[in-house]
Amino acid sequence: MGRSPATVKSELISFPHGFSTRYGGVSTGIFGSLNLGMNHGDREECVKENYKKFFTSCGIDVESFVCGKQIHGRNVMIVDGNDARKPYGYTDLFEADGYVTNVSKVPLVVFTADCIPLLLADEKNRVIASVHSGWRGTVQDIEKEAIEKMISLGAETEHIKACIGPAIGRCCFEVGEEVIEAVNELLNRTASDLYDLKENGRYMLDLKSVVKRCLIRSGVREEHIELIEECTMCMPDKYWSHRFTGGERGSQAAVIMLP
Repeated sequence: MGRSPATVKSELISFPHGFSTRYGGVSTGIFGSLNLGMNHGDREECVKENYKKFFTSCGIDVESFVCGKQIHGRNVMIVDGNDARKPYGYTDLFEADGYVTNVSKVPLVVFTADCIPLLLADEKNRVIASVHSGWRGTVQDIEKEAIEKMISLGAETEHIKACIGPAIGRCCFEVGEEVIEAVNELLNRTASDLYDLKENGRYMLDLKSVVKRCLIRSGVREEHIELIEECTMCMPDKYWSHRFTGGERGSQAAVIMLP
């Protein structure tokens, strides 16, 4: 893992942004090497250095950023520079799974290790969002909440571009009937093509496509949605996967910033 940060980027979004991988950091052991999680027990100096490397690879030259305690809900906060913080410690954080801003030089960060990182940008009206979308947040339609908050700051759906980042894929995301029922309710019983029933009575769910349909339903043009196909559980050397490691891991981050 001694290579430079292999940051994954969108082909649609031109603002500074990126999805991290495990590559190119300074952490060791189970955190090797680009761990951006701040509450897993990694050394503070390593996490801070990892953020410098990741932000530099994204074209971001500020140290403070917005993040919070993610609770798998649908709370999306409108934020500004007063909400930014330094890259370590996990106390006194607000609880949220998404952030929206129209203020320059305020990076918006969410953390993942199988869940979906979603970046949104209206480059015409200069409004951005960063969203953590696990299945619980998705079935609560956190995508709709984020878009509505963007619109409240002047964004227009026809100009919003979205990138669904690296996350667990249909190939690996095994869920129970309660998850499928929640997805069916969310999508008005039109989701049958997004999951497969296994012999053991459980299902393999395409959560990325669920998120994509939520975005389209909220007014984002399909041609403005990019879906990165890589599965975090299939690629544990490149990405952190909670399911693959049983929770003994670091975290990816996704970031976007208005220049």
